[in-house]
Order: sequence, then structure tokens, then C-alpha cells
Amino acid sequence: MPTSATPAIERIARVLAGRQLSLNGIGSQAHAANAVDETWHHHVDDAYAILHTLREPDAQMAQAGDVTVWRSMIGAVLERRVD
Repeated sequence: MPTSATPAIERIARVLAGRQLSLNGIGSQAHAANAVDETWHHHVDDAYAILHTLREPDAQMAQAGDVTVWRSMIGAVLERRVD
């Protein structure tokens, strides 16, 4: 199974930053990559909030896979958080 070298929290935070900055989202920058690189860390709290919401799968998600594995995977990310 392919895995990402970039932590899940950073990937989520980058998507949130890109959405705020890029014309492809609600922003105004045609080329937002550098700005995302500089600002994604401001979205880390929101990324954790999203994962907290997703730690319990909905019915459709539960039908598609192993709920115990899902909870373990999300839990592994949430346990790494240092406040």
C-alpha cells in the first residue's frame, strides 16, 4: 500500500491553507504554493479538529472497511499531538 512521506496533519493543514489562498479555493492567488509553504502551520489546529471529527466513521465508511483499524489509524495521529 502506498504511503505518504508527509504527515497527515501537515497535508490537511496545507489543503486548508491552499483553500484560503488559492484561486482554486476562496483566495485570490493564481500561484499560492509559496504562500502555502509559509502559512500551512497556522492551520494545524483546524487539521486536528477535522481528524477529531473523523475518528468515528459514519455508517458508509464502516461498511467499506474495518472500524477498529480506522480508529487505530486516526488515533495514532491524534496521540502524536503535543499541546
